[in-house]
Amino acid sequence: MNNRTILTGLLGAGTVASATAQAPAKTKAQTPQGRPNIVIIYTDDMGIGDLSCTSTGWIETPAIDRLASQGLVLNSYYTSAPVSSPSRVGLTTGMFPMEWGINTYLQSRKGNAACEQADYLAADAPSMARILRDAGYATGHFGKWHMGGGRDVKDAPSIPSFGFDEYCSTWESPDPAPELTATNWIWSDKDDVKRWNRTGYFVDKTLDFLVRHKDKPCFVNLWPDDMHTPWVPDEESQHKQKDWNSQPNFSEVLAEYDRQIGRFLTQLDQLGLSDNTIVIFTSDNGPAPSFRQLRTNGMRGVKNSLYEGGIRMPFIIRWPGVIEAGKVDDTTVVCAVDLLPSLCKIARARLPKGYRSSGEDMSRALLGKPSVRKGDLMWDFGRNEAFMFPRDRYHRSPSLAIRRGNWKLLLNPDGSNAQLYDITADINETKNLAEENPALIRDLSKTVLAWWERRPRIGAGKQ
Repeated sequence: MNNRTILTGLLGAGTVASATAQAPAKTKAQTPQGRPNIVIIYTDDMGIGDLSCTSTGWIETPAIDRLASQGLVLNSYYTSAPVSSPSRVGLTTGMFPMEWGINTYLQSRKGNAACEQADYLAADAPSMARILRDAGYATGHFGKWHMGGGRDVKDAPSIPSFGFDEYCSTWESPDPAPELTATNWIWSDKDDVKRWNRTGYFVDKTLDFLVRHKDKPCFVNLWPDDMHTPWVPDEESQHKQKDWNSQPNFSEVLAEYDRQIGRFLTQLDQLGLSDNTIVIFTSDNGPAPSFRQLRTNGMRGVKNSLYEGGIRMPFIIRWPGVIEAGKVDDTTVVCAVDLLPSLCKIARARLPKGYRSSGEDMSRALLGKPSVRKGDLMWDFGRNEAFMFPRDRYHRSPSLAIRRGNWKLLLNPDGSNAQLYDITADINETKNLAEENPALIRDLSKTVLAWWERRPRIGAGKQ
């Protein structure tokens, strides 16, 4: 018998598990040694412009705005990849996903081979959940996985092998929950939990887990399907496929998503869990479609692009009484690969012997003290024509990128199409400064191309 979360009945959106509903309001739940619970809300395909607190005001997200007003907003936070699977690998392992042979979304074996990537994240890869579990945390994963399993990949490592005590996941996982997978696709109108109820369902699972483990600190991945297409806000919409990618449907789905995040935060308050819980809200990669770059705050790039719109994400962190409320940090550069060493430092969890993160300890920045990062950030995406690229060629980037300080270089592995931008002065990446800075181009190119040469050779890349 596996240890996937066993369901005793369907939980409708807007409800919580019985243990949660019966908990007394405003109780105080202190974890042993005062170590905080950690909940990472990893939104799917949400652009930095999808929140009213980080955009020009074209959309309203009052609940998530409230989270921002109670914590810290980092405006220079990057995902580790511009698409789902590698971004999740970077967050999970604290390492650049290319180092584990994953560079685009995991798909069929044939498709993975064409993109020169592994079929799944290896079971021996480092895992934040495993490290925290070994340090005494209860660990849960509720929502999308997409680091192995699904389609014709039947031998992917189980979610518990990465250190999770309990889990409930979707089609793109090694053991999808049957109530979410009536058919062999990401959703179906036959699913017991309907598309528009999924975020509420995963919120319920997370709350129930936290209540049942109030005697110890908890680490939870709350990784919803939203805001990934198709946008299906209600029963009537599920049969109108032409509207699934429309802006009106997006607005309705985002409004419900925001409501569910608000419900989660309110329940934490009523359960007395808020004061000792770190809540992180961010996204895996940029949006698609972008609605004429509304969803990227006008930045160049979308999902599947290494321009800023594809990799610069919203990021909010709240820990009441520890992180000063209402702070905004526009200068500190943080990446998903920094979260493992940083959160383990905060949780006083020892890193495994010999472990080397691609990121660095940015715990001071996460707790509200602006910091200067020491190391470079690097990305790869789009190494051959088998990849999915943005339809608009303006947003299709070279396949390698490196950021050092204020400078960002993009180029192809053969050195072609070098583009150098001063990101602080030109966040929209409109003025290529490569010709004016040949020495800097040589230095940055040497670093990122050496990193590229160390990549695992998989599939077509072995030739």
